Amino acid sequence: MTILDTTKEEPKFLTGSIFRHILVMTSTASIGLMAIFLVDFANLFYISKLGKQELAATIGYAGTIMFFTIGISIGFLIATSAIVSRTLGAGEQEEAKEIAASALIFTGIIASALMICTLPFLELFIRLLGAKEETLQLATNFLKISFPSMPIVSLSLAASGILRALGDAKRAMYVTLAAGISAVVLDPLFIFTLDLGIYGAAIVIILSRFIMLTIALYYVLHVHKLFSWPSFNAFYKHVKNLLKIAIPTVLTNIATPVGNAYVTSSISVYGDEAVAGFAIIGRIMPVAFCFIYALSGAIGPIIGQNFGACSFKRIEETIHKAIFITLLYTLCIWIILLLLQNQIILFFSATGEAKILVRFFIQIIMLFHF
Repeated sequence: MTILDTTKEEPKFLTGSIFRHILVMTSTASIGLMAIFLVDFANLFYISKLGKQELAATIGYAGTIMFFTIGISIGFLIATSAIVSRTLGAGEQEEAKEIAASALIFTGIIASALMICTLPFLELFIRLLGAKEETLQLATNFLKISFPSMPIVSLSLAASGILRALGDAKRAMYVTLAAGISAVVLDPLFIFTLDLGIYGAAIVIILSRFIMLTIALYYVLHVHKLFSWPSFNAFYKHVKNLLKIAIPTVLTNIATPVGNAYVTSSISVYGDEAVAGFAIIGRIMPVAFCFIYALSGAIGPIIGQNFGACSFKRIEETIHKAIFITLLYTLCIWIILLLLQNQIILFFSATGEAKILVRFFIQIIMLFHF
């Protein structure tokens, strides 16, 4: 079954300023990506206002597991946008529709399988991170509510990758921005008004992800109509090509959450205050550096379309300008965080070990991000 399309969209990255394409794609993608991290950021902010370090530590432990799954999802997003954009750049519109459909189907299958296999072992994983007693139980219950929504966020991000492959940066941004706005609006209602506390935050994660998926599929299926059911042989071929990019990309993306898991486990011996401090750092980092995270995915469609069109000079220019932007942005963010460190500590109500850890991270560890 094919969703008919009466128009053929021309690849937009084959002409025009490379620098402008990078800035537009990265800025809109970073806003959208920030919105995903904003869900966790909002959860930690509102939970910290309940005044219990155990609750903040719970978000830290649960966030480590959730960040791992987000890393996998972003890997498939990058792979999807790269392959679809390359096909569009080569002028193969109908095949791009089949690739987009195959990517969505396969992403849903893989995400569902990972969720089902991981769900029974959530308490074990959190215990290995160092959680104990009340914090262990809270984090486990939090994830039992929110973790089943992993396939939803994976599909949403894959659909967002398709929109980026098309060069529709604005709608790709709207997809993930919807999740962040939903969290900011619904968190106070579920956490405070309905008095559900940390479990209210878990429910909001599910609701925000459903909203994100609905908007993403609407744009892909009904606005761009970039979807065509593939035959089994075509699906197998497209998945093979997808995995060639997805596997190394996913492995790269999960390196950070794996490192975070090790650090969380090491920090846990110093108590819930220390874990709460690391949880704050874990929310500052994605928001502060979402532009850089977005850049890696944003240049994929630009390179992909030009690769499909054999415009190799534009590919080289894209890479050089992306490196320059990365260095400049990182320097600016470090300076901003240095100036705002006291306000950040007050914002999250950090005390004791948490306060010391956040200050040490901003002043010293941030230097190594260059």
